[in-house]
Formats: sequence, structure tokens, C-alpha cells
Amino acid sequence: MPWLSLLAYFLGGFFLANAVPHVVSGVMGRPFQSPFAKPPGEGLSSSSVNVLWGFFNLAIGYLLVCRVGDFQLRSTADIVAVGVGALLISLFSARHFGRFNGGRAPSHP
Repeated sequence: MPWLSLLAYFLGGFFLANAVPHVVSGVMGRPFQSPFAKPPGEGLSSSSVNVLWGFFNLAIGYLLVCRVGDFQLRSTADIVAVGVGALLISLFSARHFGRFNGGRAPSHP
């Protein structure tokens, strides 16, 4: 079923893009928010936890994109599905983590 493959590619893009801030922060030795922090998604996790979480996201993204269906780089639908998934998690992350990392100006009453 092509729609099931497109859904997998969308979620694969989501996981692949989500891996980037975790791996980069971890490799730089910086703590970053993760689902394992307290409170989840707001507190900071160690750089090692972020590297592990980032590589887990990479593995899931790989499985969803490369092992489900027949992903083709020249297929517009396949690329759009991955790209939309990556774009949506990236925009969400920019807004969510911007509150903690200076990416968004504070709102004034």
C-alpha cells in the first residue's frame, strides 16, 4: 500500500530531523532537553544521554525510510513525505526548545 509507505517516510523524516539537535548537542558536550529529563522535554539530560537518544532516532528513521516500502530519492511523493515530517518536527522543536535556549523572544503582556 503506497499510503502506508508514505506514512512511514513521513515518520522517518520526523525521527531523522529529531536526531540532529540531540546528536549535535551531545557531541558538543552540552546538555539538552530530552524525554528522559525531569520534567520530560523541559529539563536537561547529559550529553551522553543525548547522543544515545539521537542515535536511537537515527536508527528508527533509517528503518522507516529505508526498510519500509521502496523509497526512491527521485520520487517526489517519497521526498515530500520525508521533508514534511522533518519540517513539522523542526518547527515544533524551534518553538518548544526556543523557550529554553533563547530562540524565541519573550512575549510581553
